Amino acid sequence: MNRINVSRRHFLAGAGSALAMPTLLSSGCVSAKGLTARRPLPSERLNVGFIGYGTMAHDNIGNFLNNDQVQVVAIADCNKESGLYGYRAERLGGREPGRRRVNEFYAQKLNRPDYSGCAVYADFRELLEMDGLDAVVISTPDHWHAIQAIWAARKGKHIYGQKPMSLCIAEGRAMANEVAKAGITFQVGSQQRSDNYFRMACEFIRNGRIGKLQKIVVGLPGGHSLFGKTGADASLDPLPQPPPHIDFNMWLGPAKQRPFIPGLHNPLSWRANLDYSGGMITDWGAHHLDIVQWALGKDDSGPVAIENLESDLPPRDATFNTAANYSFEVVYADGTRVFVSNKNPNGVRFIGEGGKEIFVTRGKLEMKPQELIREKIQESEINLYKSGQHERNFIECVYSGKPTITTCEIGHRSITIAHLANIGLRLGRKQVKWNPKTERFVNDTEADTLLAAPMRGAWTLNMKV
Repeated sequence: MNRINVSRRHFLAGAGSALAMPTLLSSGCVSAKGLTARRPLPSERLNVGFIGYGTMAHDNIGNFLNNDQVQVVAIADCNKESGLYGYRAERLGGREPGRRRVNEFYAQKLNRPDYSGCAVYADFRELLEMDGLDAVVISTPDHWHAIQAIWAARKGKHIYGQKPMSLCIAEGRAMANEVAKAGITFQVGSQQRSDNYFRMACEFIRNGRIGKLQKIVVGLPGGHSLFGKTGADASLDPLPQPPPHIDFNMWLGPAKQRPFIPGLHNPLSWRANLDYSGGMITDWGAHHLDIVQWALGKDDSGPVAIENLESDLPPRDATFNTAANYSFEVVYADGTRVFVSNKNPNGVRFIGEGGKEIFVTRGKLEMKPQELIREKIQESEINLYKSGQHERNFIECVYSGKPTITTCEIGHRSITIAHLANIGLRLGRKQVKWNPKTERFVNDTEADTLLAAPMRGAWTLNMKV
């Protein structure tokens, strides 16, 4: 593969010699297999590449572009350019829209109308060969996360990885192990930990402000959404050939071979198929179940059972085969129970003693009694990680070497709960028992067979890098 010298061919060509910007240098610490995990000095810029430029990358990239410590240098996406991205099918996505956005941003910021410093690739592996690349943002469908993260870690690149972190439990464990081995910084895109409302709610629980916790109630979304797509774009009839703008074989990657189905493979709709995602249970469980773990202090552990599993799970061979309506209970060793359903209000409700409650969701923090919210957490009490803006926390930790607020291990433990529920539902069980130390089901070889997902062809977690 061609190696691209970022500082010469792309950065200087686009920026021009008159720019008063830090030089792109290589620096860092030695990681696994003798690779160099770059940790730039304060005077150096962090060179970032995006693997996938769709709905989530469109949201994330602004916080990287607007950070003066960062230079976005490349976009990799097997889609050249198409519409239908965003939650209302209102955006363009693919490597060319990504390149235009980056180049236009720096052209305006640097007053260089001819700026052209953003490279593009159809294959993420070529991006990872770029000289001077320090970090990547992985914003691809879930079935790609593990392979791309492990590949990047073995190349010594720091990773901001979108949630859900993994497609299955075995992939998450492999990712966490590889990240630890490589000594890189990893931030899971579960940004609720960087939200003051969620942090305050968890601090209040950890410090006993509502007394002994009686139960937790979690509301996640349900359904199978087409995210604004209509007509031919939402059709479930396979096409004789994939659209010309996408390398569909690369999009499928480790997932099984199948024809392009517009209503399934167009942006976001793939979340409702188990070959690519775990439905709303993993998509939103990665957020709200993560807050449960944080509040309970279980970042390095997890529950011992999933009970009272109920759903309308479609047949495995259905186009949309994730649960649209579901409920289950998450059980911890100390007896704490978490009641999860798509029928509950979206958010996390902590129910304590004497009528005390805390409800937290995006943009809202409610407490009963209301005066409870005026209480302050003292320095002598448990004070949780206060990170500020989520992408900025990742960038700061790349420089400092400190852990991010949502490490790979944390993300793995949180999404494991959602995976456990999906496994129980797929097996038609009312209950599955789990050992969070061994990360195996308790005396259940049938359930253990679903810890890993099959991979197609030459794609494996142990591919030679």
